[in-house]
Amino acid sequence: MYLEKKPVILIVDDEAANATLLANAFEQENLVLIAHSGTKALSIVNERDDIDIIILDIMMPDIDGFEVCKRIKNNPHRSDIPIVFVSALSETVDEEKGLNLGALDYIAKPFYLPVVRSRIKNHLALKRKNDLLAEMSQIDGLTHIANRRLFDETLAREALRLMRGNAQLSLVMLDIDSFKSYNDYYGHGLGDICLQKVASVFGSVIKRPSDLLARYGGEEFAVILPETDKLGAQVVAGKLLESVAALQIKHEHSVVAKHVTVSAGVASGSIKSYDDALPLLQRADEALYLAKKQGKNCVAAV
Repeated sequence: MYLEKKPVILIVDDEAANATLLANAFEQENLVLIAHSGTKALSIVNERDDIDIIILDIMMPDIDGFEVCKRIKNNPHRSDIPIVFVSALSETVDEEKGLNLGALDYIAKPFYLPVVRSRIKNHLALKRKNDLLAEMSQIDGLTHIANRRLFDETLAREALRLMRGNAQLSLVMLDIDSFKSYNDYYGHGLGDICLQKVASVFGSVIKRPSDLLARYGGEEFAVILPETDKLGAQVVAGKLLESVAALQIKHEHSVVAKHVTVSAGVASGSIKSYDDALPLLQRADEALYLAKKQGKNCVAAV
C-alpha cells in the first residue's frame, strides 16, 4: 500500500553539492534518489514507477530542466508525477515557463532550506491523498481487488502495448455457478463472504505482476493475461476452478455440486490494433456462456 512506504524523491541537479544539500534535508523521512543530468533523470523515471515527486534544476549541460519536465509530462504513464523546479533562474518569465510546462511549483535559488522542506512536505501530503483517492476509485469495495473501471483501463493499455509487438493476449471470464440460489438460500451476507473468499483464492493464483484480476460485476470475475497463449490461459483458468473447489464452500442448492463452483471462458489472440481488445472480450464472454451450456464447473475456450 502507498501509505506504508516512504515517499520517493528524485533530485535532479548537475551540481553535486546542491544535490547533496537537498538530499540531506529529505533523506530521514524519504527515499532519496539523485540524478546529475537530465538524461539520467529520464532514465530513472522510465525505470521506476514509484517516484512521488521530482525536485528539478533547470540549467544542466545535456538536457535542461524545461526539456526534462516536458518529456515527463508528455509520458502518459509518468505525467502525474509532481515536479518542483529549484533554479538560479529567478526571472518571472522562467517561472511562468516552468509552470506552463506542468510543474507544480517553482523555487528560486538561493533558497531557505526549511521553507523548501515544508513546501515539498505539503506537496507530498497532497499527492498521498490523491493517490489514495485514485486507488479507491479503482478497487472493488467488497473484494478489494481491481474493479471494472481498472479492468477496462488496463485492457486498453495492454492492447496499445501488445499491438506494437504483435503479442498474444488472453482473457478469462469467470462466473460463480448458481450464485443467485446461493444468495436466496444463505442470504446476501454469506453471499458477500463467498465473493470475498473466491476473490482471495483467485488472487493466490494470479501472481504475475503483468496480470490483472478484477471483479467484473456481481458474481463475475475477469482476468487479463498479457503475452499468454490459449493453452497457457486454459491452464490458469483450470487452476482458478481448482482453487475454488478446494475451498469447499457449502452450496446445497447448486445444480452442479454440493459446494461452490465456477465456470470459465477463455479467449486468446494476437493484438494487431487497438480495436482488437473489445472483440476479444466478447469472445471470452461467449466462451463463458459455452462453459455454462456444457454443464458449468468447467473451462471453455474459443
